[in-house]
Amino acid sequence: MADYTKLIDAETWAFIRKTAESYPDDAVGLDIAGQRRVYDAMCREFYHGRPEAVAVEDTTADDVPVRIYTVGEPTCTVIYAHGGGYVVGGLDSHDDVCAEICDQTGYRVVAVDYRLSPENPHPAAFDDCWAVTNWAEHRFEQPMVLAGDSAGGNLMACVAHYARGKLRNIIGQVLIYPGLGLGDKGASFAEHAEAPMLTRADIEFYKTIRTGGEEPPTDDPTFAPLQDSDFTDLPRTVIFAAECDPLASDAPAYAEKLRAADVPVQVVVEPGLVHGYLRARHMSSRAEASFERIVLAIEALGQGLWVYEE
Repeated sequence: MADYTKLIDAETWAFIRKTAESYPDDAVGLDIAGQRRVYDAMCREFYHGRPEAVAVEDTTADDVPVRIYTVGEPTCTVIYAHGGGYVVGGLDSHDDVCAEICDQTGYRVVAVDYRLSPENPHPAAFDDCWAVTNWAEHRFEQPMVLAGDSAGGNLMACVAHYARGKLRNIIGQVLIYPGLGLGDKGASFAEHAEAPMLTRADIEFYKTIRTGGEEPPTDDPTFAPLQDSDFTDLPRTVIFAAECDPLASDAPAYAEKLRAADVPVQVVVEPGLVHGYLRARHMSSRAEASFERIVLAIEALGQGLWVYEE
């Protein structure tokens, strides 16, 4: 097992403790309403507001609620899906993250308020993310980068797979500590089973919530991209993994499939960081540096650039 006293620095430990103050380890034992209540409260504790230049519009995209962030005259649209285990989160939980991405790239950001489980089991969340991406392609008619963290990273990768042959403007995807369907086959699942912020037990708890209590499918690429049998013709992909995360092995496993299909892909494993570190970007220098790399990846992909060594 990993020694987190050595891997994780003081700033990140401060973030972990602050998170625990409003979202304790036993929060998964609450009912769904209780989990959402404490998650929303925790997100408010880390909220940093929006840069002044960013304009925001709440609207719908083919009946799916979205929040659109703009600054200036965008040349690219980012479709962003939030994390939260498919159970918690929404437009407010990642509001400042999306606003900062918009401000720093100059791109339009469309945040998707997809339906949550267990009330809306799979494929509801995927259907909503696909609907918004399809809507944005025809509404804005410009290059698109798909992005998301955790559950949102999974959802947007699933959209990228499904969109092949249907949409023409998706030119990149940036996936942030995503769960892509590797499950217990990954070394990190055992090595980081007791990681701060996300444990193997947490993942097991959420495993069947997304499917309404049914056993998850094993051959449905709209559920998990690693369940696909075809990885060709996918957009250029950058994946950010947190070292201290049971999902860390998903990134290289997915990247291996993409490379075999001649898809440009880069994996960035962030040393000493934990699942959910986006919220730590204003209190941890490691998280701040990673967020800068994330924004730069989105910006480069949106310009059609590949800045990584082949």
